[in-house]
Amino acid sequence: MKMLLLLVVIVAGTACGPAPNANNASTTTNKNARPSATPSGPAPVYTYDVVKTYPHDPNAFTEGLYYKDGFLYESTGQNQDSKSQNDQSSLRKVDLNTGKVLQRWNLPREDFGEGISEINDKIYQLTWQQEMGRVFDASNFKLLQEFNYQGEGWGMTTDGTNLILDQGTHILKVMDPNTFKTVRTIPVFQENGRPLMQINELEWIKGEIWANIWHSELPEILGKPNYIVRIDPDSGKIIGWIDLAGLSPDDQPKGNDPYDPKAENTLNGIAYDAANDRIFVTGKRWKNLFEIKVKPKAQ
Repeated sequence: MKMLLLLVVIVAGTACGPAPNANNASTTTNKNARPSATPSGPAPVYTYDVVKTYPHDPNAFTEGLYYKDGFLYESTGQNQDSKSQNDQSSLRKVDLNTGKVLQRWNLPREDFGEGISEINDKIYQLTWQQEMGRVFDASNFKLLQEFNYQGEGWGMTTDGTNLILDQGTHILKVMDPNTFKTVRTIPVFQENGRPLMQINELEWIKGEIWANIWHSELPEILGKPNYIVRIDPDSGKIIGWIDLAGLSPDDQPKGNDPYDPKAENTLNGIAYDAANDRIFVTGKRWKNLFEIKVKPKAQ
């Protein structure tokens, strides 16, 4: 959920504090978060091959994504000031091969949809600034429950037992899906010891947390476009980077112009098919979703 005007504010901000943008979490004191970290050696950088390309709704402002039993489940976000139904925040079940939306639940107009995850046939969905999430029956999208949390909601995934969410800072929160209480926190620092800010959409892959970094191309964030970070969920240590530069260039701006109509078409959305070991990625308003194979980057 990123507004073009607010991107200008980000560029003027610093890397070690949350940028005041439309998808950034409020700063909160966290007793488990370290104020700094000891610099470590560089984590390996990986690149990719595109295995297959699938259609994706170009109006979907993707905020959350996961795969289950042959289908994609997607959360979209958008300010509800448009008459266009395509731009509404929603929860969707999507046919992988055609990109067709098979099932949909539109959020109230005042809500901005964010990260989603599923545990025990229940879908959990965050909202951006409403400090409120929802629980749905995964089979029919029936609303079962609403819950509250402090601060903004960005990305979410699960380790199979708990929910893991982020709020745009360098802190991941592990949340009990029944009580919605924070079990523990996971601070994430770059190799240079600086907090890794603007962690966004999350996915659990083979015991790791993979995360999009919102506007990773900004010099005060990473200075590298379309980067995904791989995080050790126990220590918070960065164990790898995935460089997806060059993926879907027609859907993204040519430079860093905040007024470019495509300025907010950032890489966002990671889904994993564990049964077939397939990784899918897409972005906000991208026309395609890509199945990729990750490989070491040539030095």
